[in-house]
Amino acid sequence: MSRLSFLDHARLNRRAFLIATAACAAGGLWSAEGGQAPVPKLSGYPFTLGVASGDPAPDGMVLWTRLAPKPLEGGGMPGEPVPVAWQIAEDEAMTTVVQSGNILALPASAHAVHVEVQGLKPDRWYWYRFAVGADVSPLGRTRTMPAADAQPNRLRFAVASCQHYETGLFTLYEHMAKEDLDLVVHLGDYIYEYAGQGGRVRKHVGPECTTLDGYRTRYAQYKTDPALQAMHAAVPWLVTPDDHEFDDNYAGAIPRRTETSTADFLKRRAAAYQAYFEHMPLRRFATPRGPDMQLHRGIGFGRLAEFFVLDTRQYRTDQPCGDGTKPPCDGMMDPQATMLGATQRDWLFAGLAASPARWNVLAQQVMMARIDRKAGEGVLHSMDQWPGYEVERRRVLKFLHEGKIANPVVLSGDIHTNWVNDLIADFDGLGGRTVASEFVGGSISSGGDGPRAPKDLDQLLADNPFLKFHNTERSYVSCEVTAQTWRSDYRTVEYVTRPGAPLNTRASFVIENGQAGPKPA
Repeated sequence: MSRLSFLDHARLNRRAFLIATAACAAGGLWSAEGGQAPVPKLSGYPFTLGVASGDPAPDGMVLWTRLAPKPLEGGGMPGEPVPVAWQIAEDEAMTTVVQSGNILALPASAHAVHVEVQGLKPDRWYWYRFAVGADVSPLGRTRTMPAADAQPNRLRFAVASCQHYETGLFTLYEHMAKEDLDLVVHLGDYIYEYAGQGGRVRKHVGPECTTLDGYRTRYAQYKTDPALQAMHAAVPWLVTPDDHEFDDNYAGAIPRRTETSTADFLKRRAAAYQAYFEHMPLRRFATPRGPDMQLHRGIGFGRLAEFFVLDTRQYRTDQPCGDGTKPPCDGMMDPQATMLGATQRDWLFAGLAASPARWNVLAQQVMMARIDRKAGEGVLHSMDQWPGYEVERRRVLKFLHEGKIANPVVLSGDIHTNWVNDLIADFDGLGGRTVASEFVGGSISSGGDGPRAPKDLDQLLADNPFLKFHNTERSYVSCEVTAQTWRSDYRTVEYVTRPGAPLNTRASFVIENGQAGPKPA
């Protein structure tokens, strides 16, 4: 499979549109039965938000799109179901179609569709598209995972998070689209809920998101970005939200503002979760039930890697010590405090214990290492990260150590900066062994151009001997995994407030099979 650049995708999508439009004009809407389904008159081209795929399995994946001729005006769709045809083929020209069908796009779901494809061949690439009448979507490329008992030679994926539309362009996705990747793992802050603010690179439409319509418009605005659309169309994504998909630094069902009741808070959370599901390539089991949504799940890449996708927001107890960055306090050691909740934690431990994979990956939101954020004398910890839930953090690390879990790697996002950490079972005395590696992926655009270099870096490294790398540029992490090694390359750009920033590889780290802890490559 040749590498596809951002411009390649634009040309590919245009060509597919012309081919498919001619086919539809001749034969009408595709149908599993070969008939033509009636389509109401639309106000414009419906596929303005592109296409996406996600949660791949050995025999299929989820295909996604949303019909929205007027994406920033409520979608511009009629208040009735609309039939959407879909095809998936073995070739880019869509001549070898292996499956097709129709699905209804419903007004209650903002005319979004989620097609769960099954029965495909494992470990191969496919192409897909949608149609409504004579309107045909951009062409998407996706893939199945290797069979559960397969021994793949290699996995390549990118880790992304934190893409604030107002504070920067999505230049890094243009660079990411040029890499030969199997997956994108997105760890949250896909949108930001804040009200539009002038004087920035771009401006959010509307006030702070608190209603279903508000969240829908915000996702639609982000998804109109061409670089983000192209990356979604290039490879399948594994996604999990962090806080800004709902409300900054939220914890469980606890209102952050004193004027907000629990009932109003949960009503808003239900709206946020509904909009998130409508705009992500998620399977039906993740369909929200009011303010509840199951997001933790496992995704395997043969026996090479197992991804445990976690949710560290929905089930957590309140941040200790009033949140923020604080000196150590009693609340950090509360044995009842939890980041995961008992059900998700038990699921994680059972899955890790049963995993046959060479590499076991925790894809989650907030940094796990117990970083001292105060340079020099004194100690400060982030209460929103795992150190604020120290008893559970130690319990997870103890399980990885005592359960002899093969090659555990933690992927984190949230804080807009890069960190590479040894995860040590005994952080206090530093006498414990390194039991896992952590890569914190930075941000696509949040924070704008940001500082070129960290403040007090030498002192930060001295205060945290398990810290291997820290950087403050906008970035993503490109990972290549084989049976013997895991390599993480930190891809950075120096600016996102104007287009055209060249890509740098700021640092690279390697983990050897059976040897916990990343080493500079």
